[in-house]
Amino acid sequence: MPATMTPATAAPASDHGKTVLRSLSPLHRKLRGSIPDVYRGFSELHQAAFADGALDGKTKELIALAIGVVEGCDGCIASHAQAAAHAGATRQEAAEAIGVTFLMKGGPATIYGPRAFDAFCEFADARDTHEPPA
Repeated sequence: MPATMTPATAAPASDHGKTVLRSLSPLHRKLRGSIPDVYRGFSELHQAAFADGALDGKTKELIALAIGVVEGCDGCIASHAQAAAHAGATRQEAAEAIGVTFLMKGGPATIYGPRAFDAFCEFADARDTHEPPA
């Protein structure tokens, strides 16, 4: 297996998700300086929406990841792929959430879905590499 391959995914390693998040970060900082109250309000909404309730945070992140695919939003995909991985979602759970988008969005989801799965696997690989052995 080439050095860029990971045993968990057997696909070439990618850093698209991290690259998207890194490219957006300075843009958000610049705009946040002009409208801090709006960003603060959005942050509060985000925290309330993702708080555990009848649905846990992991499930909500998978829903958000799927919505990112349907909307064709690389920033949303990267952010929620990372959050879903951190929340403990499995590759199969992410794949199935993305699979629903094929039904609901059709062809465009077959383009953004693989991007989303790649981003999720990127963050899940990083998570799994940093976990202590069982």
